Amino acid sequence: MDDLLASIGLTHGTRSSRKGTWTEGARKPVGKKKKLAAETTKVPTPKIDFDFSSLLAKAPAVVHGFSTRSGGVTRVYRPGLPKSQGDLNLGFTSHDERKNVEANRTRMMQALLGKEAKDWKLVTLQQRHTPVVRVLRDTEATHLRGDAVMTDLPHRLLGVMTADCIPVLLYDRKNGAVAAFHAGWRGTLARIVERGVGTMKIEYGTDPKDIVAAIGAGIGPCCYSVGEEVRHEFESQFAYAPELFSDVYESEPIRDKYPLLFMTARAPGHSPIGPQLHLDLWEANRRQLLDAGISAKKISVVGTCTACGTSRYFSHRTEEGFTGRMMSVIGVR
Repeated sequence: MDDLLASIGLTHGTRSSRKGTWTEGARKPVGKKKKLAAETTKVPTPKIDFDFSSLLAKAPAVVHGFSTRSGGVTRVYRPGLPKSQGDLNLGFTSHDERKNVEANRTRMMQALLGKEAKDWKLVTLQQRHTPVVRVLRDTEATHLRGDAVMTDLPHRLLGVMTADCIPVLLYDRKNGAVAAFHAGWRGTLARIVERGVGTMKIEYGTDPKDIVAAIGAGIGPCCYSVGEEVRHEFESQFAYAPELFSDVYESEPIRDKYPLLFMTARAPGHSPIGPQLHLDLWEANRRQLLDAGISAKKISVVGTCTACGTSRYFSHRTEEGFTGRMMSVIGVR
């Protein structure tokens, strides 16, 4: 038997194969060792989504983006998310830990800038719904008070935070200046965007015809109900104010599905419960940009309502104040 086994290259207690020789009972190869795959799998970093302006995206010298709520480490607002997911809260709110916000800001800049992130500084504002416009001249400044900021310094990412208010970004193609605005109804009423364009004229010699503008996601006319006092305020400032307001009746799903059950009900407009007054802040800020001399062809509007889309955006109104903040950013290389 031994002679027979030897004739085919085998002996008692061993087996031959193409990958080496194993001794009977052994688990590891005696010949060339084979690396074993790691038993653990690296969890990928959640994707960070941005909204972008198609117009600003055509300018290679500009970096911009409107953040959404996905891809961060914050879990306080949606604790039911899978452990591998979190919100990208970019504002220092009273609910979230500072370390989470700092980690989220780092992620945001890396996602937007890649390897360039280390060369950039993030400049933010202490926002108070004012018409205050700040000009960044100091290369070391990173936090200012106001609701708009502009600069022509390179590698400065200007950021405004929102959770329903309207973010507006501007780029002067000729002079290489950029600006970011936080426009709630008070800032819009105070013409903060128009003021900003005027400041750019003084600071950089900007011609409005050279400006490209982008209006980001915010609460839309579908959801932004306001009081009559707000309408009166706008009518005192803008001749076109009536075009910014609309009467909206609340949807009644049961009535819509079973109209025959409500045949004896009063027609819309004749019910004791009247319509709600809604304001279109997107259009209000677009009109200000037009009045400032910017061409309609150079104004882009994301047109997505934050109050309707809380799976993608933070909304102060829909989430009753318990929410994070998005950040809209712009800078020049």
